[in-house]
Amino acid sequence: MLTLKCSACKRKLWKYEKIGKGEVLRCNKDRIVEEYEYQRQDDKILCVCGNEIGIDKGPHIKMIKKGFIYSGMKSG
Repeated sequence: MLTLKCSACKRKLWKYEKIGKGEVLRCNKDRIVEEYEYQRQDDKILCVCGNEIGIDKGPHIKMIKKGFIYSGMKSG
Protein backbone atom coordinates (compact mmCIF):
# COMPACT_ATOMS: atom_id res chain seq x y z
CA MET A 1 0.00 0.00 0.00
CA LEU A 2 1.38 3.39 -1.02
CA THR A 3 0.47 6.80 0.35
CA LEU A 4 0.77 9.44 -2.37
CA LYS A 5 1.58 12.99 -1.30
CA CYS A 6 1.98 16.32 -3.07
CA SER A 7 5.64 17.06 -3.84
CA ALA A 8 5.14 20.77 -3.12
CA CYS A 9 3.29 20.85 0.22
CA LYS A 10 3.53 17.16 1.35
CA ARG A 11 -0.27 16.95 1.83
CA LYS A 12 -1.71 13.43 1.58
CA LEU A 13 -3.64 12.79 -1.64
CA TRP A 14 -4.72 9.14 -1.52
CA LYS A 15 -3.77 5.58 -0.53
CA TYR A 16 -3.12 3.32 -3.49
CA GLU A 17 -2.71 -0.44 -3.81
CA LYS A 18 0.33 -0.75 -6.10
CA ILE A 19 0.77 -4.16 -7.69
CA GLY A 20 4.10 -5.09 -9.23
CA LYS A 21 7.49 -3.48 -9.32
CA GLY A 22 8.36 -0.32 -11.17
CA GLU A 23 7.44 3.31 -11.08
CA VAL A 24 4.02 4.79 -10.42
CA LEU A 25 3.15 5.94 -13.95
CA ARG A 26 -0.61 5.68 -13.57
CA CYS A 27 -3.09 5.00 -10.80
CA ASN A 28 -6.07 2.79 -11.59
CA LYS A 29 -9.09 4.35 -9.93
CA ASP A 30 -10.39 1.00 -8.68
CA ARG A 31 -7.18 0.52 -6.64
CA ILE A 32 -7.45 3.84 -4.79
CA VAL A 33 -8.36 2.68 -1.31
CA GLU A 34 -8.74 5.95 0.59
CA GLU A 35 -8.95 9.54 -0.66
CA TYR A 36 -7.73 12.60 1.22
CA GLU A 37 -7.40 16.13 -0.19
CA TYR A 38 -7.25 16.89 -3.89
CA GLN A 39 -9.38 18.60 -6.49
CA ARG A 40 -10.38 18.12 -10.12
CA GLN A 41 -10.23 20.88 -12.70
CA ASP A 42 -11.50 19.71 -16.10
CA ASP A 43 -9.33 16.61 -16.71
CA LYS A 44 -6.51 17.69 -14.35
CA ILE A 45 -5.96 16.36 -10.84
CA LEU A 46 -4.56 19.05 -8.56
CA CYS A 47 -3.49 19.27 -4.93
CA VAL A 48 -5.37 21.90 -2.94
CA CYS A 49 -2.15 23.99 -3.05
CA GLY A 50 -2.45 24.15 -6.86
CA ASN A 51 0.31 21.66 -7.76
CA GLU A 52 -0.62 19.48 -10.75
CA ILE A 53 -0.57 15.77 -9.82
CA GLY A 54 -2.00 13.99 -12.85
CA ILE A 55 -4.42 13.84 -15.77
CA ASP A 56 -7.73 11.97 -15.59
CA LYS A 57 -7.87 9.41 -18.42
CA GLY A 58 -11.15 7.70 -17.50
CA PRO A 59 -10.36 4.38 -15.76
CA HIS A 60 -6.96 5.64 -14.57
CA ILE A 61 -5.02 8.77 -13.68
CA LYS A 62 -1.84 9.41 -15.67
CA MET A 63 0.61 10.64 -13.04
CA ILE A 64 3.04 13.54 -13.45
CA LYS A 65 6.38 12.37 -12.01
CA LYS A 66 7.42 15.68 -10.46
CA GLY A 67 3.97 16.34 -8.99
CA PHE A 68 3.93 13.69 -6.26
CA ILE A 69 5.99 11.60 -3.87
CA TYR A 70 5.01 8.38 -2.16
CA SER A 71 5.82 6.26 0.85
CA GLY A 72 5.00 2.67 1.68
CA MET A 73 5.61 -0.75 0.17
CA LYS A 74 4.82 -2.05 -3.31
CA SER A 75 3.33 -5.54 -3.40
CA GLY A 76 4.29 -8.04 -6.04
